[in-house]
Amino acid sequence: MTKTCLTFRDLTLGYNSHPAIHHLDGTIRRGSLTAVVGANGSGKSTLMKGIVGVLKPMAGTVVRASGVRAAYLPQQSELDRSFPARVVDLVSLGLWPRRGLLGRHTREDRDSVSQALMAVGLGGFEKRPIDTLSGGQLQRTLFARVLLQDADLILLDEPFNAVDTKTVGDLIALIKRWHGEERTILVVVHDLELVRQNFPETLLLARQPIAWGETRETLRPENLLRARRFHEAWEENAPWCESDNHEHGDHDHDHGHHHGQDHHHGSGPRAA
Repeated sequence: MTKTCLTFRDLTLGYNSHPAIHHLDGTIRRGSLTAVVGANGSGKSTLMKGIVGVLKPMAGTVVRASGVRAAYLPQQSELDRSFPARVVDLVSLGLWPRRGLLGRHTREDRDSVSQALMAVGLGGFEKRPIDTLSGGQLQRTLFARVLLQDADLILLDEPFNAVDTKTVGDLIALIKRWHGEERTILVVVHDLELVRQNFPETLLLARQPIAWGETRETLRPENLLRARRFHEAWEENAPWCESDNHEHGDHDHDHGHHHGQDHHHGSGPRAA
């Protein structure tokens, strides 16, 4: 039987009483590599924050399997680059789960930081102020921090934005290395061609799951069109929703593209 890393049970997440993602049901398998795609405002980042616990559910639950340690890399725009910190300071935050906030760093810890920076192509950058880094260098620094966390579940929110092509390739290689180590990885991605080339599974969102499963099936043109139509139908001031009775044909979804994968999810609410 396939082991489950995450379970979503009728999960609704949002801000200020306005739902951003509705009635999500399903499971994420241990060791899977999943892209999360959809238009801006479709709920991708909201889902990541709900999984890691930064955002509390408005309804339903996110259940993480016992003993699973998570690492979360938010969007670069959420990081205050003006803060007077060096690369070593930012990367060393990955040691918190082991050392605590005030724990002293050992020689072994310092060596681990240096090795993580070497692994992302930033050897010797320890003393560089973070406000002098390019977008690609900053993202490599954040990946080094994730490396130090040694997590079972890795959540990456738009890690390829504002970085150069070589950095994208190097970060993809690191993600594939983590996948080879049977870590569970969810990545918010905008570039669908990048998803097709590198991600075995995909969740397509439009404030609710439109399709979820094997990437080639999920990103079929009819699913992308349905996601666009659903997204355009939502109003920004959409009120609190109630569970749909699923008898409205335009809002029932065919979830038959799983090919035996351990994902289970149903239709979301009707557009407000």
